[in-house]
Amino acid sequence: MDRDMAHFEGYSAKLTADVVGITYRQLDYWARTELITPSLVQAAGSGSRRLYSYDDLVRLKVIKRLLDNGIKLEKVRAIFDYIRNELGEDISSANLVIDGANAAIVRSQDDLIDALQRGQGVLPLSNIGREVDAAIVELHPAAADESDEDEEGDAQTAVGES
Repeated sequence: MDRDMAHFEGYSAKLTADVVGITYRQLDYWARTELITPSLVQAAGSGSRRLYSYDDLVRLKVIKRLLDNGIKLEKVRAIFDYIRNELGEDISSANLVIDGANAAIVRSQDDLIDALQRGQGVLPLSNIGREVDAAIVELHPAAADESDEDEEGDAQTAVGES
């Protein structure tokens, strides 16, 4: 099938489930509970056909990936709601850090947002050592020189002591 044509016509529920790697029942449940609804054509009663967009498939794949990584469905809902409603972003453009049952959104190297704690900030610690080193060099250059000498076995006087 031509990819442009698939975008235009949409994806049936069965094809969507197959592409994403979930069961039709999962897809139906997620649509009925409004975790994700088809963007192109929603079900309007028994026997009606739902049509999903390519973006819907991407979002569904994100859901599956989160579930596969141990995030419970209720937390997946919370993540989606938070990203959509609070950040105004699309889940497929987010970078998530998953640690067990927790998920944080990475917006930049130093900006993490805890998606499950309603936007509570996550403190990145990886650069703190470098920040301290830079401040020492800037505020007391002699201390940096003394630190280098200390590594060679010489005694060091504490910064600020006479």
